Amino acid sequence: MNAPFSVIHIPHASTVVPATARSSITLSDEELQQELLTMTDHFTDELFRVSENLAKAVKFPVSRLVVDPERFVNDRDEPMAAKGMGVIYTLTSSGQPLRKAPSMQDRDELLSTYYFPHHLRLTQQVDAALAMHDRCLIVDAHSFPARPLPYEAYQDPDRCDICVGTDPFHTPIWLADLAIHEFRNRGYRVEVNRPFGGSLVPEKHYRQDKRVLSIMIEVNRGLYMDEVSGERLAAFDAVAANLQQVLLTLITAMYS
Repeated sequence: MNAPFSVIHIPHASTVVPATARSSITLSDEELQQELLTMTDHFTDELFRVSENLAKAVKFPVSRLVVDPERFVNDRDEPMAAKGMGVIYTLTSSGQPLRKAPSMQDRDELLSTYYFPHHLRLTQQVDAALAMHDRCLIVDAHSFPARPLPYEAYQDPDRCDICVGTDPFHTPIWLADLAIHEFRNRGYRVEVNRPFGGSLVPEKHYRQDKRVLSIMIEVNRGLYMDEVSGERLAAFDAVAANLQQVLLTLITAMYS
């Protein structure tokens, strides 16, 4: 099969906590389930689903509470490490202990089992698109809670529907403007780089290769799910259809 032009990166949709990782987490089962409900980008693998002919989805297989693939691997480079939420979290979203700081051996094992293989898959998909088409669009797919969590930098409770995250090197102005226009045209309130900013690019290409375009799309969970029960709302299918139509527009724009 020919490589698609685009890659949909889905880093935070999983709720899987393997037994080997569960043993290091100090939360009770009930507390862990609550933290998973709070911190997971629920259903983003469904909301951002498009044909594999157009985009290859790269989904992280375990919860971000095990390892967060969107963090820099070295805590000295990662701003969220100061809040106990570097590549391996030690604190919860409310600042309570999640696990003891892992030993170097445990850290290396977690990274070699989950973090590095995931980034290798992502890089390989980007490379395949570049080899076939001389360009690649990465859509970094996320959701965010309707109310700010304690660890978040932006605490304004009046949150947008859609956050578009950009990178000054990898997000051309036309791409951000097109995404903003498409979402606003569908009646959504859109902000740029707020409440979250940036967009992931593999280290191999980061700030090196202009052929790699990247844009983050974050959708407010209040639009599509009950954040207390974790259940889908009646509007789920409509939100998914709108997201997928915008993705199709962005991907199609790569051809022109």
